[in-house]
Amino acid sequence: MRLADVRAEARGCRACDLWKAATQTVFGEGPAPATVMMVGETPGDQEDQQGHPFVGPAGALLDKGLEAAGIDRTKVYLTNVVKHFKWERGAKSARRIHKKPNATEVAACRRWLDAELKAVKPRIIVCLGATAAQAILGKSFRVTKQRGVPVPSPLAPVVVATVHPASVLRAIDSASRRREERAFFADLKKVAKLVAAK
Repeated sequence: MRLADVRAEARGCRACDLWKAATQTVFGEGPAPATVMMVGETPGDQEDQQGHPFVGPAGALLDKGLEAAGIDRTKVYLTNVVKHFKWERGAKSARRIHKKPNATEVAACRRWLDAELKAVKPRIIVCLGATAAQAILGKSFRVTKQRGVPVPSPLAPVVVATVHPASVLRAIDSASRRREERAFFADLKKVAKLVAAK
């Protein structure tokens, strides 16, 4: 099945209950095939409203990191493990606050990710955050211990994990945020070296 057909089918996905509170399905975007496929957790508030992956604050930080690493975003396929925004209302505001998807929701969306992997045929998969890494590399994988290190996988010649850019934005203070941002950008530079080697 062509990726465009899978994307169209995913628009009507009702495999779990997340669609009920989401604005729309946010499917992956980018070239197919692509050398690099970056996989995050779930769409955020801006992604849910606009219908495109990584267009919110975390996406802006990812863009900055890709540019610093010399990776052309237009040549990267960007997607999430879960295609609907999971959220709750903030206690002190009307903002929709991201909630981590559970194992049932990740499993319900797996068919879409598998279809993307088949169509995109990435040479390098970059898992952004623990949810993506564990969905692709197994429950025992720990980003904190194995970030930036290529891991063997039947899904692509190279799979590497780093933090999700949203976690950098949630750092407790500006010094921590700068430190986390430098480490995240360093991981993306490692990805750039892997791309150059392909």
